[in-house]
Amino acid sequence: MTIAPDVPKQSFRLSMLLYDTRYRSATIQVVVLLLAMAGAAWLVDNTIRNLHALGKDFNFGFLSNRSGYDIGQTLIPYTNDSTHGRALLVGLLNTLLVSAMGCVAATVIGVFVGVLRLSKNWLVARLMTIYVEVFRNVPLLLWILIILALFTEVMPAPNAYRGENAAASMVFFDMIAPTNRYTAIPGIEFLRGLGSVNIASIPVSLDVTLMIVALIAGIWINARVLAHAKKVQEATGERPTTWWKSILLIVAPITIVAIVLGFELTMPELKGFNFVGGVNVNNSLVVLWLALSLYTGAFIAEIVRAGILAVSRGQSEAAFALGLRPSRTMKLVILPQALRVIIPPLISQFLNLTKNSSLAIAVGYLDLRGTLGGITLNQTGRELECISLMMLIYLAISLSISGVMNIYNNSVKLKER
Repeated sequence: MTIAPDVPKQSFRLSMLLYDTRYRSATIQVVVLLLAMAGAAWLVDNTIRNLHALGKDFNFGFLSNRSGYDIGQTLIPYTNDSTHGRALLVGLLNTLLVSAMGCVAATVIGVFVGVLRLSKNWLVARLMTIYVEVFRNVPLLLWILIILALFTEVMPAPNAYRGENAAASMVFFDMIAPTNRYTAIPGIEFLRGLGSVNIASIPVSLDVTLMIVALIAGIWINARVLAHAKKVQEATGERPTTWWKSILLIVAPITIVAIVLGFELTMPELKGFNFVGGVNVNNSLVVLWLALSLYTGAFIAEIVRAGILAVSRGQSEAAFALGLRPSRTMKLVILPQALRVIIPPLISQFLNLTKNSSLAIAVGYLDLRGTLGGITLNQTGRELECISLMMLIYLAISLSISGVMNIYNNSVKLKER
């Protein structure tokens, strides 16, 4: 029996960092990292030198200075005596508000239009196609300006709602009054409210917080009920009736809390030259929300249509063979499978909508771009600080949206066994 002699170990040489596959990838990564660090150091040093030459420094002390300008639509108390930091927070909340509203509305529009584009009704399918093609192929800024012109020129003045022979009438069960300056909507009042608390100088309503907690609790319990129903269906082949339980679990907690707190809607009423009693929402917010929703909804519609077409036709044929109606087939068979294709590009559309909200400056809606990147920047002359901070905030928002949507995407994707 022959025993192979031990192969002598090769001593390490510097050339192995480049030619030996065991070390080459690590060598390339280290070199790239050093080059990136050197580039960043050069950029920072160059910036500091240029600022020093202009007699400037880099600090954010200006955020504690008085802002000196008003903001029309705010979610927290704000006056022109507030600081630039407070104005930044107001602008950020305005950005988050219109982005959240836009994402919800665009998703509803996109799903609705995407499904109808596949309708066997020729007229319905063609109308949805026209909507998608028109909105996708015209720049968003033009849609913002068009909708703004419609609100400004077509909507009546507040005094047009005056008298028995008024030239205009309120809509949606006489609850909403659109005008050429603002849209009057019902307000919320709690007759037995718990008040509010200040957190970091921001008043937080305990009543609204309690209702949100009740809603989240109801949704969470309903999710557990649906999960149990799914297990029963997998074990027995029969799914328990859950629709009435879902309605009860979601509606009952928030209804009970509303009754206990004395929830009441205050309707807008015309007194003098303006509506009072409700909430007057600036048309700049309404215009921007509608434009973002309709524009992004057209893109989401195509994503939904592509996701549905990606599901094999055999799936729907099998569902029809089992006696499921087309609406139930779409809800229970097609859309759950299509979500695996829809979610990844849908994330990109949510990110685009959030970043496109910076076009709010076109209608005078003071969001993050209008406050920090607009008036504050012009007043303080802190261009680098304002732009850097604004970029970091948008980056944080985008990464947060991506993270949440990726978690949801992981929950609906196929699980390998």
